[in-house]
Formats: sequence, structure tokens, C-alpha cells
Amino acid sequence: MPFNPPVLVALAALATALALACGRPRAVDVTNEPLTQTSDPATWRREAMVRHQIEARGVADAAVLAAMRRVPRHLFVPPGLAEEAYADSPLPIGHGQTISQPYIVAYMSEALQIGKQHRVLEIGTGSGYQAAVLGELAGEVYTIEIVAPLGEQARALLERLGYANVHVRVGDGYGGWPERAPFDRIIVTAAPDHVPPPLVEQLAVGGIMVLPVGDWYQEMVTLTRTTGGVVERRTIPVRFVPLTRSPAP
Repeated sequence: MPFNPPVLVALAALATALALACGRPRAVDVTNEPLTQTSDPATWRREAMVRHQIEARGVADAAVLAAMRRVPRHLFVPPGLAEEAYADSPLPIGHGQTISQPYIVAYMSEALQIGKQHRVLEIGTGSGYQAAVLGELAGEVYTIEIVAPLGEQARALLERLGYANVHVRVGDGYGGWPERAPFDRIIVTAAPDHVPPPLVEQLAVGGIMVLPVGDWYQEMVTLTRTTGGVVERRTIPVRFVPLTRSPAP
């Protein structure tokens, strides 16, 4: 066949359109190394997720990237959605709750700057996926889920996967976990319309809290507690389910 640049351009455009129509993330190989198909499809899909969705968007913390490669995300979604577990989107997990988009999980984890010396509080356990990622990074993780069936399922799965450093409580997370405070890091994975004062009080001096804040319009907020008060920084627009509270007595 003779060389025909317009035909080649048209074919390339068609291939790109088909890939987008199938909902695949934009393939940006930041390492310039080909992905190698392994005997475990989930391992390969996690590697593709990290390269194309997370590294390509600027997350660079080596520990966070390694954690995202290790945690089996497909086990933290309903069985019927296992094939979609590594897609570039949040997914429903029942009870009106969702598992966050992989990039957002990595983004928030990196913003927390977690080390093995840190005690972390998570508000909004959900299916337990973010807690598992935190468990890979931190010394101890305390996570609270208000929806009892989700909390119990998450506890059982985290125990089965060997996350002995992740402790699950069922209850209203707005008030935090005062008997385990102070915490070096706090993450909230549902959106309150304001920063909960009890969580600020339970954040250690030098500690970092990351949470979405807002109602219809939400922003990711990073708080750092200093000896002189709290420094707040707003970063990216986001969309999370609202933070659920227990009914007032």
C-alpha cells in the first residue's frame, strides 16, 4: 500500500475516538517503558491505573504509588463492579456511598505526607479501600464509618487482608475518636459544609488534615496545625457524597 499520510491521520483519530468511547483513561506512559502483561490480570490493571491515572496527573510520592500498586482495589467494590474497579472514576458501594476515584485516593494520600511514625484518623471508611492504602503508609490507622453494614464489611475485609494496624469503628465521625487523639494526620472522605471543630482539636501540632468542604460546590482543603493556630489551603474542586451525621437526640 502506498504511503498516505491523510489516511494514517484519520485512522489514528478513529482509534483515539474508539478508546475514549470505551471509557479508557488516556494512556500516558510516564516511564517510557512498556507495560508487561503478568499472569495476574489485577496486578497488570493496577500498574496501568497507577501509570495512566495517577503518575500522569502528577502524583509522585514513591510510597503512595507503591501502596496504590499493592492494594487490591477490586476486592473493595461490589462483586458486580469488579471489572470496573480500576476505571478512572468513583463507583457506588451501596447505601448511597461511593469508593473514590483512584486518582483522588492517591492525591489525598500524598497531600497527607504520611510516614510510618504517624497515627492517622479517617472519617468515612466506606468499603475500606482508602483505609487499606493508609494502612500501607502509616503506623496506625483509626477509621470511622457511620453506615453500620459498610463498617462491618470493611472491618472483616481489612482483617482478612492482614491490615492489623487499621482499627474500624462504627459511629458518627464528626466528633472524631477523642480517646485515641491526638492524631498526626486526619483525612475525611465525605464532604461536610464546614471544617468540623472536633477534628481540628484532635489534630496534633504539626499535623495535617485533608478533606473536601462544601455543599453544591466543594473544594479540597488542606489544614496544617501550628503552635500559632491553623493554616488552611484550598486546592482543587471535587465532588464527594455529603458527610452523614447521626440524628440529634
